[in-house]
Amino acid sequence: MPSAISTGHELRPDGWAIVKRNRPAMVSLAFLVGVGLLAVIVPWFLPAELKETSSGSFLPPLAAGFHGKVTHLCGTDINGQDLFYRLLTGAQVSLGIGVLGAVLSLFVGTCYGMVAGFAGGRLDGFMMRVVDVIYSVPRILFIMIFIAALDSQIKGWLDGARLWFQAHGWSSPEHAMAGLLPYSRVMVMVFALGLVEWLTMARIVRGQVLVLREMAFVTAARAMGQSAGAILWKHLLPNLSTIILTYLTLTIPAVILDESFLSFLGLGIEDPAASWGSLLKDGAQVINPLDSKWWLLLFPSVLMSLSLLGLNLLGDGLRDAFDPKS
Repeated sequence: MPSAISTGHELRPDGWAIVKRNRPAMVSLAFLVGVGLLAVIVPWFLPAELKETSSGSFLPPLAAGFHGKVTHLCGTDINGQDLFYRLLTGAQVSLGIGVLGAVLSLFVGTCYGMVAGFAGGRLDGFMMRVVDVIYSVPRILFIMIFIAALDSQIKGWLDGARLWFQAHGWSSPEHAMAGLLPYSRVMVMVFALGLVEWLTMARIVRGQVLVLREMAFVTAARAMGQSAGAILWKHLLPNLSTIILTYLTLTIPAVILDESFLSFLGLGIEDPAASWGSLLKDGAQVINPLDSKWWLLLFPSVLMSLSLLGLNLLGDGLRDAFDPKS
């Protein structure tokens, strides 16, 4: 018998039990957890030779390098860097941007949608018209403007902090600031993506709040004299948690795709750092009919495609289990 939870006079299926019976969603979850753990843990244990540039440019997969001391599992790139190591570090960046950008969009969209739906009336109408206006602006163009406007300023702040730490003899913070310089665009990108991906979340949350605010428990909370903020935080937000989690998993792949597209155009992360988008750009630049370096394009595209597919399947499974309209 399926697990169920009581709602007073009836029983409804437990959403997590439905997710556990969804084989594609569970396989996707296991794959994503595995990729995340590999990306975080494995680079720490790889030989130092695999993390550096070498003279072995464009070595094919399973080729031996560095006088036979190490094997390049996925080959090397134009600079002799091990592609397997770059895939893992690229996963750290791409998945990190996806999660951070999606969490930021979740926070903004949830707050905005809850306020609009609970307030209703003219305020709700005005806030939704603002969403419509922002929707009309091309998303990629908006992000490109943000990068062009803020990237140099972020780099200036980081370099200024590095010089300040250097002048005061603080070597560890100085190295930390220097290491963050290639990621200045990533910082701007996370902020920009978070500011454009919240629109759908705001509409979804608003629609749910419009329904919930008319229910008996909200009426009782108002009768007890609870403030609007308390009702939103204590009563409405817990009832929105599963919906928010569901659409969070569907927002992450959208953010990753935007980052990869911008990196492919050369507007994303800068060398020597890497993301899946920048690796695809490097692979596309060396593809030609005469001497194709196929591994530089195959491995990043397969890993990225499987990760995006897993996120979408997991999101679909959560939506089927928890979306009230399902």
